[in-house]
Amino acid sequence: MTLAEQFASFADGLRLADVPAPVQRLARLHLIDALGVGLGASAVPSHRRFLQGLHEESDTGGRATVLGYSTGASAPVAALLNGTSIHSLEYDDTHMGSIVHGSAVIVPAVLATVETHALSLDEAVRLVVIGWELLVRLGEASPGGFQRRGFQVTSVGGVGVAALLASVARGASPAQSVAAMGIAGSQAGGIFEFLSNGSNVKALHPGWAAHAGLWAARCAAAGMTGPTTVIEGRYGLFAAYADDPAAGGRLAVGLRDLGTQWRLADAAFKFFPCCHYIHPFLECAQALSARIATVADIAEVHCRVAPGAATVICEPWSSKQQVASGNEAKYSLPYCIARVLLGRPVDIPSMTAAGVDADAIALAARIQWTPREDSGFPAKFDADLRIMLADGTQLHHAVDQVFGSPQRPAGEDAVRAKFAANVAPVLGATARDTAWDAVMQGGSLDTLQRALRTAAD
Repeated sequence: MTLAEQFASFADGLRLADVPAPVQRLARLHLIDALGVGLGASAVPSHRRFLQGLHEESDTGGRATVLGYSTGASAPVAALLNGTSIHSLEYDDTHMGSIVHGSAVIVPAVLATVETHALSLDEAVRLVVIGWELLVRLGEASPGGFQRRGFQVTSVGGVGVAALLASVARGASPAQSVAAMGIAGSQAGGIFEFLSNGSNVKALHPGWAAHAGLWAARCAAAGMTGPTTVIEGRYGLFAAYADDPAAGGRLAVGLRDLGTQWRLADAAFKFFPCCHYIHPFLECAQALSARIATVADIAEVHCRVAPGAATVICEPWSSKQQVASGNEAKYSLPYCIARVLLGRPVDIPSMTAAGVDADAIALAARIQWTPREDSGFPAKFDADLRIMLADGTQLHHAVDQVFGSPQRPAGEDAVRAKFAANVAPVLGATARDTAWDAVMQGGSLDTLQRALRTAAD
């Protein structure tokens, strides 16, 4: 079988009862976390304007929920808007080894399709598990390969996974699901050039992948065909987007433990709305800040950064020290560290502001970095931070693995607190708790849908 055929076979055969209870619980937790992030994004004025513009020009009245709205839309439109919302804050989960933001593409595709086809919330959970297991393995097969070519694996790989999930939800045959993945391969995209000027198009990557995946499933259902070798073929994803034709063989090996080893268990939650690579450095800064009387005492801050992370959060350094907007700040190691050392939050308002913190810019000028060749990246998001004070004192702190990862789990209480904070501008307490319980306690999709749609337009 081709790789796409193996994907389809796994999706067709996996039952929710086959998934261990702890993995099911994690799937529910990642699902509700993503919905909370998307709802929080819908209340950010700049993103709200974007949503409003697209929602008004698109079809309304469909069955699929648009986060932050009481009215629905067609499944592809809802997937586009929700995927963009979930990824827009840089607050969505990450699988570190594959560098995949799984929920940002999987959850919008799944939610839109299960609503449209009147399926159950349990089926949504099953599809979330399938999506994570396949997308992560695809990313792991070419570690850093897509990124080195300037592509985001979440969107390049996610479009085919979204197509598969949508096809399964439609009741398609495995052959139709394979065709959908093949069709989706011609719609793959998402480049990192946004880093050149701090533009916010990265938010669109998983939304467009989910949207295109749903359309690919529709095209396959209507009779269009696609290449069965879309992943490993001569012009397939690995060859064209990662320049790594050998990755197909590695993925074939990675698929051998499908259904026995669960990659979802390795995904990490985020607790700062900025690039995940920055988070362990913020933990270091928090640990050291209590030992500094005033930032005026800081002579220099030195960071040792994994080369693979540095391309996003450090380069070019002069630009990272002189960010001009909150969106640029999300990917700036020195700016975010400076905010923490100043005792100021790295939160949604500061990371979505039109302007920046002048004090943080000034302090960022005293922050430097060097490559850390012994880093465990990308399997580990680690950090090493040293602060030199004006009196000669040196302060040092290191983090071996980021908080929220399986090695340092946050726990459900922390994820629930994050969810509550994110939805506070949009949902009342009753709707908030109803949504949480519907997902986490195995409630109905109708109950979840009603709770989500109490959000005011």
